[in-house]
Amino acid sequence: MLKFPNINIGKILLLVTVLTWLGLLFVDLLRLFGTVNRMNLGIAHEITWTLEIIFFILVYLFYTRSIDRNEQNNFIQLIWRAASTGLMVIGAAFLIRIFYIVLDDTRLSTDPLLANFFYHVNFGLTSLFLISCALLWKKLILYQKNKNTVQQWQIYEVMLFVSMFYVYFNQNTFDFTFLFGLVFLIIFGVIISVNLKWIPYLTFKDKWKSILFFAIILITTSFLFMQSMSYQSHNAEINLMDNLFLIGLFGFVFIYSLFSFLVTLFNLPTSSVFEQKLTEAINFQKLSQSIQPGQSETQVLDILVDSCMSAAYADASWLEIVDEENQLQILHQRFITNKDRKEVKELMNKYKTFSTFLNQRSPTTIDHINSPVEHDLYKSALIVPIWVNKHLLGYIFLLKEVKNGFNKEMLNIVTTFVGQASISVENHRLLNEAIKNERYKEELKIAQRVQRSLLPSDLHHNEHFDIFGFSEAADEVGGDYYETYQFDENRFALIIGDVSGKGLSAAFNMSQMKGVFHSLVQLDLPPKEFLAKANNALSSCLAKNLFITTTYYLIDTSKSSITFCRAGHCPTLYYDNAKDQTDYITLEGLGLGILRNDKYPSYLHEKTIHYHSGDILVMYTDGIVESKNQNGEEYGYDRLKEALDTYKEESPETLKNRIISSVYEFVGEAALPDDDYSLMVLKFL
Repeated sequence: MLKFPNINIGKILLLVTVLTWLGLLFVDLLRLFGTVNRMNLGIAHEITWTLEIIFFILVYLFYTRSIDRNEQNNFIQLIWRAASTGLMVIGAAFLIRIFYIVLDDTRLSTDPLLANFFYHVNFGLTSLFLISCALLWKKLILYQKNKNTVQQWQIYEVMLFVSMFYVYFNQNTFDFTFLFGLVFLIIFGVIISVNLKWIPYLTFKDKWKSILFFAIILITTSFLFMQSMSYQSHNAEINLMDNLFLIGLFGFVFIYSLFSFLVTLFNLPTSSVFEQKLTEAINFQKLSQSIQPGQSETQVLDILVDSCMSAAYADASWLEIVDEENQLQILHQRFITNKDRKEVKELMNKYKTFSTFLNQRSPTTIDHINSPVEHDLYKSALIVPIWVNKHLLGYIFLLKEVKNGFNKEMLNIVTTFVGQASISVENHRLLNEAIKNERYKEELKIAQRVQRSLLPSDLHHNEHFDIFGFSEAADEVGGDYYETYQFDENRFALIIGDVSGKGLSAAFNMSQMKGVFHSLVQLDLPPKEFLAKANNALSSCLAKNLFITTTYYLIDTSKSSITFCRAGHCPTLYYDNAKDQTDYITLEGLGLGILRNDKYPSYLHEKTIHYHSGDILVMYTDGIVESKNQNGEEYGYDRLKEALDTYKEESPETLKNRIISSVYEFVGEAALPDDDYSLMVLKFL
C-alpha cells in the first residue's frame, strides 16, 4: 500500500514565503538594474505589487498557524514574543548600519543594488514584526470575547485585507484617498484597542514585565517607521513601504501597545489589592474543601490561621482551642516567640475588655474584639472566637506592630473566614459522627441545623424597601440558598440559588456556594462578572454531574435601579405598581457548573430595570412552581402570579406567608414536598 509522507504545513508556508520574498527582490533588482543602465526590461510595477501582497498573505497565514499551535502561552509569553521579534529586527537593522560604517566611503557603499537589497531586508523584517504583533494583539483583544468583539475584529481583518490591494488603485502615490483610508484604519484600530480585559489578571511582577516589553515594542515600532521613511526618501524607484496595509499596521501596533502600556502602568497601584482579593477567594475555597472524613480538624484550623494573617496583613498570630477541661490550649503559632505570646496574653488578662471577652463560653452579639495593646513590639490585637454549633471551639489571635492596624474590611473578611472554618469543622464532625455511629437519621437532623445556619435570619435592607425570606427542605437538609449583602447605605446585593439534587450532597454544595458568595461579593463586581467568577470557582469543586442555578441582583436605592443576571434560575416575578401589572422577567443564562471553560460568560446576560414605590420583587426556587397536588398537577407559574396579584397590597412578610400558604393548600397538608421550597419577597416603599 502506497504511503504518503507527512506534510509539514508550517515548513511549506515558511519556504513559500521565503521564495516569494526572493522573487520580489529579484524583480525589483532587475527593474533597478534596467533603470541604472537606461534599459527598458518591460517589468511592470503590478508584478511587484502582486508579489508584495502574496508575501503579506503568506506571513499572515504562517504566524496565524504558529500562534494557534501555542495556545498554552500566557499573556506575558505572548507580549515577550512580540518584543523579542522587535529586538531581532532592531538587531538586524543595526548590523546593516555597522556594515555600511565598515564600508565607509568605498564605491560599494553607494551601490544602488546593494542598498536595494538591504531595503528589501528591512521591508521583510518590518512586515514580519508588524503582522506577528497584530496577530498577537488579536489573542489579547479576544480574551473573554463576546459577539461584538469578535465581529469588530473580523471587520478589521477584512479592512486590512482590502487595504493590501489598494496599491492597484492609487499606484503607490500618497494622495487624498490614501490618507482617508489610513485615517479610517487608525480610527477602527483605536476602537478595538480598548479591549484590555486581560490586564487585571496580571500579577504585580507580570505587570512590570509587560510594561518593559511594551516599551520595547513601542521603541521598535517608532524606529522601524522612521527607518522605513528614511529608506523611502532615498529610494524612489522601488516603493514598498508607502503601502496602506503596512502603514495601517504601524498605527494599530503602536496604538494598542501604547494603550496597554499606559493602562498597565496605571493599574500598578491596584495590583496588590486584586491579588489580595484573589488570594482570599482561593483561601475561602480551601477552607470549604480542606476537611474530609477521617482527617484531622487541625488541617482546616492551620489554613484558617494562614488565611486570616494574609487577609489582615498581621505580623503574628496564634490559635487557642478549648480542651476537655474547658481550658485554652495553644494549637498553632505564627511569627511570635513563646515569651512575647505570654507577655501579650498577660497584658490582655489585665484589661477587663479582653478578660471578659475571653471568659465567654456562649455566643453573644459581639463576634470579635479589636483593641490596642501596650506591648513593646505589638501595638494592636484582634481576637475572633470560633463557634461550632454554638459551642466555643477556640480563639484566633492576630497581632500587628502598629496601632489601630485592623480596618473594617479586614475585620469582615477575617470573621467570614472564621465562619466558613466553623462550618467546615462542623460538617467534618457531622460526617465522622455519621460514619462512626451509622445513625443516618441523627446525622441528618444535625446537618439540618448546620444547613439552617447557612441561611440568614435577617436580610439587609434600608428605609426604601422591606424584604423577607422563607426556606424549607424536602428532606432534613436541602440545597436552596438565599442571602443579602450591604455595600453601603444605598447599595445591596441579593442572591438566590438552587443546587441540583437533594439531601446531604446538595446541602454541602450549598455551603460551597455560600463561601463563594461571601468571597466574591466583597469585590463589588457587576452581576455578570460575579457569576462568571463564581462559575470558575465552583467548577473546580462541584462534581461533573452537578450544577447550581442562581440569580444575582444589585439594588441601588439612590438610583432606584435593579441590575441582575440569571444563571439558569427561575424567572423573577415582578409587580409594576405604576402599570398595575404583574409579569415574569425573562433573561437568558446558563447554570453554574454546566459549562466549565472561558466561553461561559458569553452565555450570561445582564439587565437593569428601574423600580417605583409599591413595586414588588418575588424570588423563588423551582420547588414552589413545580410542587404537585394529589392529582399530579403542578402549582405552576400562573398560580404564583395570581397569588401576587391577590395579595399585592399586603406587607412583604404577610405576602410571603400568603404565597407559602397557597402552595400548602394546593399541595395538601398531608403531602410531602417533592423539592425544597425557598422564597424571598421584596417590596419597595
